Amino acid sequence: MCGIVGYIGEKNSVNFLIDGLKRLEYRGYDSAGLAVLGDNENNVEVIKKNGRLDELERAIQKESPQGKTGIGHTRWATHGKPSEANAHPHIDCKRKIALVHNGIIENFFTLREYLEKKGHIFTSQTDTEVLVHLIEENFNGSLVETVRKVTTLLGGSFAIAVICSLDPDLIVAARKDSPLVIGLGEGENFIASDIPALLQHTKNILILEDNEIAEVSRNGIRITTFDNKPIDRKVFEVKWDVEAAEKSGYEDFMLKEIYEQPTAIHNTILGRFKENNEIVLDELALSEKEINNFDKVFIVACGTSYHAGLVARQTIERWARLSVEIDIASEFRYRDTVIDNKTLVIAITQSGETSDTIAAVREAKRRGGRVIAVTNVVGSSITREADGVIYTHAGPEIGVAATKTLVSQIVALYILALWLTQTREQADSSIIRKIIEEIKSLPDKVKEVLLIAPHIKECAEKFVNCADFLFLGRGVGYPVALEGALKLKEISYIHAEGYAAGEMKHGPIALLDKDVPVVVVANYSSVYDKILSNILEAKARDAVIVAVATDGDENIKQFADYVFYVPETHELLSPIVTIVPLQLFAYYIAKKRGCDVDQPRNLAKSVTVE
Repeated sequence: MCGIVGYIGEKNSVNFLIDGLKRLEYRGYDSAGLAVLGDNENNVEVIKKNGRLDELERAIQKESPQGKTGIGHTRWATHGKPSEANAHPHIDCKRKIALVHNGIIENFFTLREYLEKKGHIFTSQTDTEVLVHLIEENFNGSLVETVRKVTTLLGGSFAIAVICSLDPDLIVAARKDSPLVIGLGEGENFIASDIPALLQHTKNILILEDNEIAEVSRNGIRITTFDNKPIDRKVFEVKWDVEAAEKSGYEDFMLKEIYEQPTAIHNTILGRFKENNEIVLDELALSEKEINNFDKVFIVACGTSYHAGLVARQTIERWARLSVEIDIASEFRYRDTVIDNKTLVIAITQSGETSDTIAAVREAKRRGGRVIAVTNVVGSSITREADGVIYTHAGPEIGVAATKTLVSQIVALYILALWLTQTREQADSSIIRKIIEEIKSLPDKVKEVLLIAPHIKECAEKFVNCADFLFLGRGVGYPVALEGALKLKEISYIHAEGYAAGEMKHGPIALLDKDVPVVVVANYSSVYDKILSNILEAKARDAVIVAVATDGDENIKQFADYVFYVPETHELLSPIVTIVPLQLFAYYIAKKRGCDVDQPRNLAKSVTVE
């Protein structure tokens, strides 16, 4: 979740560091800082500030630091409250070494106690500070060899970048379970937590993998394992450009990304269906025998990706006739789950770096499961852990609240479900063909939904002062209700809960009155009549009803106070069109309340620590 950047070259590193940190703001942060090595400085110059990056920029304008080697950081607090003292970079007692870190050092209490007995003075509450003092304690004249030794002492996860005035022409980077990439330039090189920080400067990327160290100088990169085995890493060329990470005239990244959903869906579908309706997922490298050997599917995911998994559960069960279990990844890893070589595990993570999901994948593989990852980021950690990968092609998503990555995940999972169905011969080809045609029509149907944005905005602004919301759905409408509630609470800070509509009488109905609006997913489906009954139950308690309904459904107006109409589609595909109005509904409420929709408080785009 923390953001890391680094520069070494012939220019003043400060300019890149600030620009790179701005491009990582979407990861969420509470403080920021940088450290540079000047040409004639014996010590490291460090500037850090609590709060937004503009606080750091003002300090930089005042102090004008200069240095051709530097590192920068945006912090998302784990150990120690947000404060200037706890902000990164951290420095050693002699001010010769500076370090930035993403991750959690699980044995830091023991290490800190050891270092304090050695006379080291700590100035923060963070786990990170033990790293820089460990390097100081063990420094042997070579920064890279000292870092290599220190990695053997650490428990937990880390991506680090280190500079030292005693070895000034070098940045040393290392990673274990937290992302880090290296950008290649001409006479200059870069490091970052994520690719968007680098795209203004280079599209040629080296991806550092677990248990590897990189020596980054202005003229080259050397990568070795922690035990000093050389690595010959292939350069990865990024295909999308920096413009894809800009707002393109939209007021916010989130709104831009909501409107990019038709393109994201189209790109995820592209090339997946042959003219004879054969489904193409060659990258999974699963044989027909293996597929038919599976007797269970287990889905693991977190947050919005978990909601995509709930939709996938219903499609895989209905179409492929496979039993499906699903669990939140952070719970799965601590359960004694029954998984063996007949279990197909599907791990869903938009960033590919979600720590709990990666840990769940490792546990599933340890127990013999075959793992498929669904992710949006090429070269991310999950892609190396899984046996096979299905990429969504949503493009970079900068807003913290997932929108286009969600619909792309669901579409990718539809394709996977159909592929399992086709391979296992669980449906007639005519049925599969009809569903494929429906999937191909989804981008245009989402475009239709986006046309009602002005109506949604007008409605949303009537609810800005509400303190609580209830979202209800049945069947595949239930995960849509969960996602709608999550979006509203994420970006507007209004308390909202999503429920299976049949559960309303088992507790939530006690909350209902005129001050608790109820948002209902009520499009045409096999449970439509049941949903109408639930609406009537809520209306009887004076609740205001907002319904998502199917075009042409005039009947719903008798029951709902406000209606958002969406195009009719196959019932199991309906989440793609029903979730879009709820994204816009949450967006417009949050904007009217003056909230920062791109960077909600306390949240980060990629949860890379437990």
